Amino acid sequence: MTSGAARLTQLMARGAEFLGSEVAILCGAMSWVSERNLVAAMSNAGGFGLIACGAMSPELLDAEIAGTKTLTDKPFGVNLITMHPQLMDLIAVCTRHEVTHVVLAGGLPPAGSIDAIKAGGAKLICFAPALSLAKKLIRSGVDALVVEGMEAGGHIGPVSTSVLAQEILPEVADTVPVFVAGGIGRGEAIAAYLEMGAAGVQLGTRFVCATESIAHANFKKAFLRASARDAVASVQIDPRLPVIPVRALKNAGGELFTAKQREVAASLDEGKVAMAEAQLQIEHYWAGALRRAVIDGDVEHGSVMAGQSVGMVTKEEPVAEIIAALMGEAEAALAKRG
Repeated sequence: MTSGAARLTQLMARGAEFLGSEVAILCGAMSWVSERNLVAAMSNAGGFGLIACGAMSPELLDAEIAGTKTLTDKPFGVNLITMHPQLMDLIAVCTRHEVTHVVLAGGLPPAGSIDAIKAGGAKLICFAPALSLAKKLIRSGVDALVVEGMEAGGHIGPVSTSVLAQEILPEVADTVPVFVAGGIGRGEAIAAYLEMGAAGVQLGTRFVCATESIAHANFKKAFLRASARDAVASVQIDPRLPVIPVRALKNAGGELFTAKQREVAASLDEGKVAMAEAQLQIEHYWAGALRRAVIDGDVEHGSVMAGQSVGMVTKEEPVAEIIAALMGEAEAALAKRG
């Protein structure tokens, strides 16, 4: 084993042990993309796959976990959205299937959810968008954290990965394993975050064009054509309409969404709709946009969610080759530093 490889193994040991995987690389949970095929391929290749539950019903999640188990005997996790109206039922499904790791995303865990997950025997991972929240989550019993910066694809916060990592890692990395995410496309960045104290990393965008990903050919082509500056954050037109920014590739869908917000805001001004109805119109408008792009291949009017690392996705290749390339780059970077 080269000095770089030995050092990388050493730096990743804590994260890999926590996940039960060979390498401490999580595949970020991407709705419609992170389903049984990509999840199983990720875990089979030595990484750690995560099912994106998203808006799935308990019955659909039940089938997805069962389907994933037919494709891999390695550990994998499930990502649940805290705002899901049936969150406790979804946790019960994970418990029944003896899912080893549950990730809670999209806000602070609601009352009872942490206890339910831990009682079911799973390890709990949560997103920490600020140091104060990281400390609060640790106090509440979370087993590990993901620190994700605004370079990521999909729903994002306002702070960059590099700033969050500097803020949070020195303070909490000794207490719980911390995985860094957002904008990571190469192994050199993985090596740097591991040296800063991260237990591992999470990448989403880099795996969208994996051979095993079921994303539509048009969706993958859009990724292969895009550069970092094409992955832009959506804009909130009116403070009354709560729009969590989403990073996606620039297209007509993004422009139509901006126009839709203006239209709904005008209806509010004219008293034609109540606030609740206005917010619902916004939700409904965007709800199917990601599915339209990923599954149906409408990359012009759907939502092509992508992180800023999209420019580093240059070809369609198997998950195992992507992981091998990332590990090779990380090893080389560590070897150079001696």
